[in-house]
Amino acid sequence: MPVVHVNGVDIYYELHGAGEPLVLVHGSWSDATRWSAVLPGMADSFQVVVYDRRGHTRSERPETQGSLDEDGDDLAGLLESLGLVPAHVVTSSLGGNIALRLACRRPDLFRSLTCHEPPLWGLLADDPESQAILSQSARSLEAVGSRIEAGDHEAAARQFADEVAYGRGVWDQLSPEVKQIFVRNAPTFLDELRDPDQVTIDADALPALEMPIRLTQGSESPPVFARVIDRLESLIPTVTRETIPGAGHIPQATTPDVYVEVTKRALRGAAAASPHPRRRK
Repeated sequence: MPVVHVNGVDIYYELHGAGEPLVLVHGSWSDATRWSAVLPGMADSFQVVVYDRRGHTRSERPETQGSLDEDGDDLAGLLESLGLVPAHVVTSSLGGNIALRLACRRPDLFRSLTCHEPPLWGLLADDPESQAILSQSARSLEAVGSRIEAGDHEAAARQFADEVAYGRGVWDQLSPEVKQIFVRNAPTFLDELRDPDQVTIDADALPALEMPIRLTQGSESPPVFARVIDRLESLIPTVTRETIPGAGHIPQATTPDVYVEVTKRALRGAAAASPHPRRRK
């Protein structure tokens, strides 16, 4: 099993294909297998790295409280250990929070950054239209955390899938293998919930980002994700955005062919961009 020891933990990873380096960063509850449906389409053009974030499935789970910046340092260490700096970075959900925070600290690691629906709810603190759905989500997440603490990991995973991330009834549609991954990684999700910086970012640091950044959203996703992207678009000079038709919060699993097409288009645009893209007026 390929692992690299970075930032104090053993991280499981896989390499696929050849070309410019591209790393795929998964969100909460899941692992590298979340990208399985899109790997062939990505690896025919790029050298693709997929990995299990710390505490997920085949990577080491430390006993101490973690943080998103630790996850960012893991990503940095992985790329540097494999000699793949700078890399294109493509993320799903919370992976976007991790990568955007890292980009503010280590822009040298990135050729480009593509994020699908990063849940940076802290950017919406002054948005009254978002408060009702964020309050409901917070109540659901508190209940999810309580169930994990009580040891009922499957009920916690079901509630997260149906009430927070994907929509009512989706849990029952997941394969037994995906459900097992969710249940196994529940303790790490509790650790993420306890991180006070989980959904925040330094808004003052975002305008300095100069690498090409593409933000995507699903046409079927809750509008609160689009509001986060609105806010990021107003803060980051190099942002472009795209809506993925027919997709929700996990397009790499539900609409993989379209997701590959959209992502490759973003990466081709990044490759054509100058090293220091022109800032918006």
